[in-house]
Amino acid sequence: MSDTATMQAIAALIPAGARVLDLGCGEGAMLDFLQRQRGCTGYGVELDDANVLACVRRGVNVLQLNLEDGLAMFEDNSFDVVLQIDTLQHLRNAETMLQETARIGRSGIVAFPNFAHWPNRLSVLRGRMPVTRHLPYQWYDTPNIRVGTFKDFEVLATKNRLRILDAFGLNNGQIVRRLPNLCASRAVFHFEHA
Repeated sequence: MSDTATMQAIAALIPAGARVLDLGCGEGAMLDFLQRQRGCTGYGVELDDANVLACVRRGVNVLQLNLEDGLAMFEDNSFDVVLQIDTLQHLRNAETMLQETARIGRSGIVAFPNFAHWPNRLSVLRGRMPVTRHLPYQWYDTPNIRVGTFKDFEVLATKNRLRILDAFGLNNGQIVRRLPNLCASRAVFHFEHA
């Protein structure tokens, strides 16, 4: 993720100086931003070789791990905040990884493309899977294993006894609090274990 407005909206949820774990950190842009702007410390977790190298070049501490293998190496509450920004939809074990996020972090933040955003609904009504900035792939070559909506995550959070501290949508870098399931291209949730 490199959209500055999105990074700022998510960073505002994270206390200055927090110890952060960024799961699926990509090239490390978010953690780099948090280090520079919020004085945070921590690690990124990434599988892709090129992304790991990009993190190292940015000065971001990174562990090369496959999230599908779990996070057993981390103790309970070992981080202030655990991030899953555009990661959850790529995982086969999404619910387990959400539970692990709540276990190893005092709080967690997830963000993912909101499939219920009105342009996506319109595309489906026209008989086609949506192709957008946040869902940029054709149905046959997408790395997304699943798609979800703002409302779907609320149900999953309740099922897993997670207390939502804040929830909003993002659309073109702007925070959307009114009708986010319909009006936001991305869903953002800040939560803790209840």
